[in-house]
Amino acid sequence: MALVTVEDLGVRYGANTVLRHIDMTVEPGEILTIVGPNGSGKTSLLRAIIGAVQPASGRVTLKPGLRIGYVPQKLHIDPTLPISVERFLRLTHRATRQSCAEALEAAGVPDLSKRQMSQLSGGQFQRVLLARALINKPEILLLDEATQGLDQPGSAAFYRQIETVRTETHCAILMISHELHVVMSASDRVICLNGHVCCQGSPAVVASAPEYRALFGTGTGGALALYRHDHDHHHHDHSQKAAE
Repeated sequence: MALVTVEDLGVRYGANTVLRHIDMTVEPGEILTIVGPNGSGKTSLLRAIIGAVQPASGRVTLKPGLRIGYVPQKLHIDPTLPISVERFLRLTHRATRQSCAEALEAAGVPDLSKRQMSQLSGGQFQRVLLARALINKPEILLLDEATQGLDQPGSAAFYRQIETVRTETHCAILMISHELHVVMSASDRVICLNGHVCCQGSPAVVASAPEYRALFGTGTGGALALYRHDHDHHHHDHSQKAAE
């Protein structure tokens, strides 16, 4: 049974229609990435799935009792507030010291529990948000532009961690991103969104779809370079990679 089923979903804010006729599912254990330009409705889709926005039409069905872990885009913590990582993790759940330690381990930062939240680097902070999402052993992890503000190596490391989480916990992962170059390699399936579903499929299929190219061009920071073996005639990818 699908974890999430979206049927003919429409989302409106006032007179503004941001999503129309969206059909999609998230299957157990898969990594599904939604890409699209700013204003394409990516966050609205995520909000509809978690029930934070009411559909104007269609519906979202979750598997009964579905455990969801959510990693927000960013979270502001008052830098003057003295709060350790472990204390922060225990604020949001009835979490034990043990479950906090396991979640930090799963997020790839086992040694951070005693550190102050205000002293963490951007990458460490995101890993702690990931750990917080993993505490309740979710069946699906939702990530909203979770690497915004991290540099490319930091983003790539974060996505590798996500792949590790999937391998070790078998939870499904639905991520929203505009970072095509790193996301494409991690995904089983990609949905390209621009108010509606423009195209979807494996990363290689989406990367060569005309609708995708119309939105992102071919020079999207090396999204196609990952598929060089499929697209060896795109010499500009090679030169672009070398220039990075």
